[in-house]
Amino acid sequence: MPGPGPEDEDKVQLQAWDIGLATAQRSADLAQTLPAGITRAINMQVRGARRSTEAREPELSTGRMCSRPVPQEPLRRVAVTGGTHGDELSGVYLARHWLRAPGELQRPSFSALPVLANPVAAAACRRYVGRDLNRTFTSTFLTAGARPYDPYEVTRARELNQLLGPKASGRAFDFVLDLHNTTANMGTCLAADAAHNVFAMHLCRHLQLQNPDLSCPVLLYQLPGEESHSVHSVAKNGMVLELGPQPQGVLRADLFSRMRALVAAALDFIELFNQGTAFPAFEMDAYRAVGHVDFPRTEAGDLAGAVHPLLQVCALLGPPARGQGPPDTCVPDCSQDRDFRPLRPGAPVFQMFSGEDVLYEGESTVYPVFINEAAYYEKGIAFFQTEKISFSVPALPALAPAPGP
Repeated sequence: MPGPGPEDEDKVQLQAWDIGLATAQRSADLAQTLPAGITRAINMQVRGARRSTEAREPELSTGRMCSRPVPQEPLRRVAVTGGTHGDELSGVYLARHWLRAPGELQRPSFSALPVLANPVAAAACRRYVGRDLNRTFTSTFLTAGARPYDPYEVTRARELNQLLGPKASGRAFDFVLDLHNTTANMGTCLAADAAHNVFAMHLCRHLQLQNPDLSCPVLLYQLPGEESHSVHSVAKNGMVLELGPQPQGVLRADLFSRMRALVAAALDFIELFNQGTAFPAFEMDAYRAVGHVDFPRTEAGDLAGAVHPLLQVCALLGPPARGQGPPDTCVPDCSQDRDFRPLRPGAPVFQMFSGEDVLYEGESTVYPVFINEAAYYEKGIAFFQTEKISFSVPALPALAPAPGP
């Protein structure tokens, strides 16, 4: 799953509280539970995140965007990775199946390579055995010399970098599709690094059109200034299929089949591109990550509350219209039990063990994702905040015909 970078794991306590969160009755008292000297650092981080977000707005608000160069040649070297996290079993068992029977990944112009990314963690049915593999594909780890005490995932990241990369080189694979599950109710989520990735945006659009009965929200997960650290970042391009909810260490047949069909559709799109199909411009809606929020905690770092039932179970529509309910309440809409729903100022986000509600007091509506994701407890993340954006994706032109002999 996309998530915080390696440096964030050392800053968990600093990011324990978002400036936009407070209790309904005792915000001042609740602030006293923060470790001494931490509030100012948190406020500075949040303001910095807002400035970074505002700095990126002009490229989208005008309907224009800077784009990553689109492929000029057919994509011949394609890989499908599963089991980057060893307890996300849809990808684990699809990779194992395709390693035994790879014909399903073959297309006339290319054959995708199946890769079980973290075989040791998959054998143990654990997310990882030493450190999170999907946070390890940075220059710090990939370029350092091997040491006997390196965690297994650092060694494995270097092996995958040699197999699918090297990262940022002309010899890297053309495209990597990475398969993940989440315990959060993310549905069929299509995750890419940023809006300027034109090829990935067209692939997302193709998957949406091929699956009209699924919402297939697009998540843009990379934060500004963040070095890419996921497995598909070693290739020239790539994206993530993130399906849930599915418990860790459990295989659901419906999500297994859905992921399998999505992979087939993605490979079909690459084949269409390789065969010279042109794809028109379109308008895209997506959810762009702007930060993440930790659980309320005690001075000792223990949880002091849990995700509020209304955020976990219902989509909150915000305060009711005048005359339709008390102004200090929020209207729950339980028609969709999933993430990517608006969270408006005044809605509860946490329920303290003392019984109080913690409200979202941000300045604008956000769209939480990965709500209460089990794997993120250790990372100090209760949910990610995203903003909903709309932007124009330019046409993907047909490849020029190959020169004759």
